[in-house]
Parts: sequence; C-alpha cells; structure tokens
Amino acid sequence: MKRSFLCAMIAMALLLTTAFTAAQEATNSRELVVAAAADLSSALREVADGYEKRTGVKVKLSFGASGALTEQIHNGAPFDVFFSADMDYPRQLIAAGEADGASLYQYAVGKLVLWVPADSALDVEHKGMDVLLDPLVKKIAIANPEHAPYGRAAVAALKHAGLYERLSDRLVLGENVSQAAQFAESGNAQAGFVALAHALAPAMRGKGKYWEVPAEYYPALAQGVVVLAHAQHKKVAAEFVEYIRTKEVSELLRRYGFSLPQK
Repeated sequence: MKRSFLCAMIAMALLLTTAFTAAQEATNSRELVVAAAADLSSALREVADGYEKRTGVKVKLSFGASGALTEQIHNGAPFDVFFSADMDYPRQLIAAGEADGASLYQYAVGKLVLWVPADSALDVEHKGMDVLLDPLVKKIAIANPEHAPYGRAAVAALKHAGLYERLSDRLVLGENVSQAAQFAESGNAQAGFVALAHALAPAMRGKGKYWEVPAEYYPALAQGVVVLAHAQHKKVAAEFVEYIRTKEVSELLRRYGFSLPQK
C-alpha cells in the first residue's frame, strides 16, 4: 500500500514537473528578444507595446549603435531579431550565416537633423548648418561614426557643406545617436546631429528646435530588419517582422519622422 502510494506521488511529481516545463516553454516561446538601432528607441517601444496587446508576445528591446549590436551578434548575443539603422550590417550578418537572408526587409528611411535646445540663441531653423560657425558653439554632438550609421551621415553632411575640417575638433562622440541627443539636450554640447525620430519623440518634443539636413548631404539611411539565424523563436520572430510590414506600423513610423521605402 505504501509502495503504491509512493509510486503515485512520484508519478504526480513527474507530471507536475513536465507540465511546469511545458508551460515555461510555452511562455518563453511567446517572448522575443530584439536588438534595435538607437534611433528607434521611442518608436519601437510603441510598436512592441501594440504587438504585445494584440498577440500576447512580450518583446524585450535592447537599443544601441547598429555596429555595436552587430558585434554582439557575432559574439553570440541571444537576440531573435535585429533592426539596423542601415542595410549593410544586416547584409554582413547574412553573409556570415548569422541571419536569414529571406527575412531581410527595409522598413524605413531615417532622417538626420541638426538640433539645438529651445532656449539657444542659435537660429538653426533659418541658418541651418551655418550656425555651427557661431562662437557660441564649442561642442557638436554626433554618434560615433565607427559603428553608428547616423554618425557617418553627420560626417558626410559636414563634408558636403565644406565644414568638416573647420569643425572636426569640436565634435564629441556619443556611443550611439541616442547618446548624441542626450549630449545636446543636457547642454554638454551646444548642438547635435540626431535622428528626426529623436526630435519628434515625446521625451524631446518641445525641448528644442531643429533643421532637417537635406537628403542629398548624406547617403540614404535605408534601415533594415532581419531574423537572426540562431533565434530561439524563429516562427514568432518571422511573425513580428511581418507585423512591421503592416500599414499600422508604417503610419506609426511616419509619425516619428521616418520615410517609407519606395515599393
């Protein structure tokens, strides 16, 4: 009798353990880990919140410079999906066998702006890049061009305007475009080249004024998303990328100042 009872208890414990493990796996399968370029720090949070409400899938976001995130992926970081501020980094991952080439999708075109605080005497809205020659400007924030597409765009824009050589010693480098925006907003730099998406984000809206850098000043910031080869939840990841293609998400990205790629 005791032996039967003990066997029954062991069987019940195993059943509960199996059920718990299955439930945990089901929960984990409803979670995505997403690496994303820093210019998406506000827009993608809104996208992820909407997606979770719609599907129950939790989207965990990690933001940074596209190049730095690519290096993390090379080193085995456990991301499922990668949103880059360009198309080159996703293509590098595809070439290395670390991303699914069939999943690559250009979701937006980013825009670069020159931003100054609202109380600045610099008339950036009318003078554009010429304000950087004002003696008031001691430091100019940009993202590090070594691993941030927006940093490379800022350097290209300065060179296009013939100002890079004159101003290069005033540049202060943020790890990514979000940090460049923080430098400008905090006053650690008198001006900053940031994403239009930052200028329009709730955290910065109304705190500054800006001039949109003409598109011909820098190579197009065509931005791509890709599912990673070592993704733990490839099916869920692919479904999330499909959601990015929807009109709902396109309209949200437009509100944050992104252009949509020509079909």
